[in-house]
Amino acid sequence: MSALVLLNSAQIARQNAGSLGVICTKAYYSTDAPRALRTTNLAAMKRGTGGRSSFNGIVATVFGCTGFMGRYVCNKLGKIGTQMILPYRADHYEAIRLKTTGDLGQVLFQFFNLEDEESIRKAIRHSNVVINLIGRDWETNNFNFTDVHVNGARRIARLCREMGVERLIHVSALNASANPEPLILKEGSKFLKSKHFGEIAVREEFPDATIFRPADIYGQEDRFLRYYAHVWRRQLRGMPLWYKGEKTIKQPVFCSDLAQGIVNAAKDPDTAGKVYQAVGPRRYQLSELVDWFHRVMRKDYDIWGYIRYDMRWDPTFMLKVRLTEAFCPSFKVGDLHTERVEREYVTDVVLPSIPTLEDLGVTLTKMEDQIPWELRPYRAAQYYDAELDEFEKPAPPKYMEATGRI
Repeated sequence: MSALVLLNSAQIARQNAGSLGVICTKAYYSTDAPRALRTTNLAAMKRGTGGRSSFNGIVATVFGCTGFMGRYVCNKLGKIGTQMILPYRADHYEAIRLKTTGDLGQVLFQFFNLEDEESIRKAIRHSNVVINLIGRDWETNNFNFTDVHVNGARRIARLCREMGVERLIHVSALNASANPEPLILKEGSKFLKSKHFGEIAVREEFPDATIFRPADIYGQEDRFLRYYAHVWRRQLRGMPLWYKGEKTIKQPVFCSDLAQGIVNAAKDPDTAGKVYQAVGPRRYQLSELVDWFHRVMRKDYDIWGYIRYDMRWDPTFMLKVRLTEAFCPSFKVGDLHTERVEREYVTDVVLPSIPTLEDLGVTLTKMEDQIPWELRPYRAAQYYDAELDEFEKPAPPKYMEATGRI
């Protein structure tokens, strides 16, 4: 019986061969235009109607997937049917939660070490897109800024070129400079300096790499909002800031916007070799932002109150910072360390000649729409219920439109 079914099916296929051929030439993925096939491997071709249970033809290796930005990038890649290879170097339980970002069999894990070239080769050998999100906020005994941001980035870029990877996306930092202006540290920010030389290293090894320069990134479990919200950042009821925060301009970007920009760049071959500034839609004075954060958390109404003052006249604050570094070499309490304090007061400079996330089709999120939700956990144990409207809603901070680029 089964043989008869197969025979009848074969006869029908031969009779309708002409019409079947016409159908196949039009059955492209989604609404894409016809394109030349780069491979005859069926497993590498697009299939499905789009979405998490489809395959869009992109096999992406995401270095730094277990970090803050990694989860957002992986989730957005998984939503459009990307097959992901996720290298990790710590305990596998830190990476296994990313299994749910893609469909069954679409998320694969690979142990690697940034200094082991063979492990990096194994992670990228099947990929046509590689995204490097690896970074350090402070130096450790095992990895300093040069090891991670320069040598590590160069190694990944070189191996991508040798393995024939089509696209490399590298995440750097806004304000990266060979000679950053010193504010608190005599030599300036070593983080920004290493990010600058990391960009040069990537360009030398992979000229067509796409580079993103994000400003301060905020979102769930970030190191921007939670840095200022942490009790260790304050001095009892006071918030010490350089010149009271009135000489620093910031343009923070929402983590989801940056992740969407990275995904859009991975899908668009015209972004190869370009640099993008990842900044938010508005510019704020740092003093306005910090005051607003505390109004949202209702810290200005608690028993301690809240004041903001010039940290230049408070030597005990920097003493606390250095003691935190000395006693917490691996993980800084409240993310408080000298390098972070130095970068905290660097004004964000957005160059008009360099495109931004909006040029990638990203609709930017306003801080006023997102911050109350992000800081909600910090007022969960307060002595009032926000839903009862016992206090008036805090006024949003004053801002400058981002169209006025420096």
